[in-house]
Amino acid sequence: MPTPREAVLAALHARLSTLPATALRGDVLPERVPAEGLLILRDGEPGEPEVTLSPLAYHYQHRAEIEAVVQGTERDAAFDTLCASIGTALAADRTLGGLCDWVEAEAPRPVDLPVEGAASLKAAVIPVVLHYTTADPLS
Repeated sequence: MPTPREAVLAALHARLSTLPATALRGDVLPERVPAEGLLILRDGEPGEPEVTLSPLAYHYQHRAEIEAVVQGTERDAAFDTLCASIGTALAADRTLGGLCDWVEAEAPRPVDLPVEGAASLKAAVIPVVLHYTTADPLS
C-alpha cells in the first residue's frame, strides 16, 4: 500500500494523464516534444509540516512542480491552452479523490527556449501546492 504522499502524487499524475498532452513523472525532457505538449511532474518538496498532538498528525503543504512544454509555430496559443487545461483538471477535483485536503496551482513563469535547427520551445514550471495530512513523516 503506498504512503499518503505517494498516493497524492500518483493521483496528481493520473489527473494530468487525462489531458491531451503527454504526462510523465520524474522523467527527463525527451528529444521530441509531442504536438499536444508535454507535462513532467516533479515530486518536489514536502517542506516542514505543522504538527498537531492528540492525535499526532503532520500537516504538509507539499510543493510539487509541473514542467509544461510546447513547441511549434503556434506555441503561445498552445501553451495558454495547456495551462488552462491543467487548471480545469485540478479544479474538477481539488481533493484528488479525497486523498488530500486541497490542491492549488500557482501561476507559471513562461520562457521561450531556442532549439538549434527546430522550432523554439515555450516552457514553464507550474508549482502545485498539495495540502495533506499523515500520521508519520515517513509515510
